[in-house]
Amino acid sequence: MVEKISVTILTKNSQKYLKESLNALKPFDEVVILDNGSTDSTLEIASKYENVKIFKHEFIGFGPMKNLAAEFAKNEWIFSVDSDEIVSKELIDSIKMLNPKKIDHLYSISRLNHYRKKAIKCCGWYPDVVTRLYNKNSARFSDAMVHESLQPQDGVKTIHLKGLIRHYPFDSVESLIAKMQSYSTLYATQNKKPSSPSKAFFRALFAFFKNYFLQRGFLCGYEGLLISVSNANGVFYKYMKLYEKRKEAE
Repeated sequence: MVEKISVTILTKNSQKYLKESLNALKPFDEVVILDNGSTDSTLEIASKYENVKIFKHEFIGFGPMKNLAAEFAKNEWIFSVDSDEIVSKELIDSIKMLNPKKIDHLYSISRLNHYRKKAIKCCGWYPDVVTRLYNKNSARFSDAMVHESLQPQDGVKTIHLKGLIRHYPFDSVESLIAKMQSYSTLYATQNKKPSSPSKAFFRALFAFFKNYFLQRGFLCGYEGLLISVSNANGVFYKYMKLYEKRKEAE
């Protein structure tokens, strides 16, 4: 049993991978789920696990939601996991070896991203290192609505752990488009920087060039092309939405 560490998970209609994710997390004595309006079987699945505690709150941005989930946790050490992520046994073994008294440490983890259950090692998806294990007395997530990150106090060191997280964010073109639409809107909502149609176009063009050529998307078959185009679209629309919001405010 992994004691003194609480896992936190944000959910909304997360039934697809939640069972597998929670099965992998059975060694932890507490898993805090913070749900923001699931209408599928997410809460029914979560309620079947003895180590799971369920809380609900309206969506206030990914950063604030993760900080709120940490507040509900009984332990000072927090392991933030997404509902479509599966933690490996090797990673759990690494976590078991940690000294909980070293609160001046953050821990990063390698993540292997998948599209339709196929591991993707191009387009900037690999290697993907995420910092997820922290003491809430020495770090917290930024208040960003999207693309939140852990913000440590001065003097806190980041150490990389053995093991990995398998991540299954997209199962179809529709899911890519849905996340692009959601994230671009959140980006435009939280930012106030200047934007223009030309900036949106050239940023998107560079994003495609970077993903498809510099990050070798062309070696990953149709998935590499799809991801590169989707990323470019996301960049284009987030700057166009930002442009429209600024014009509306004038």
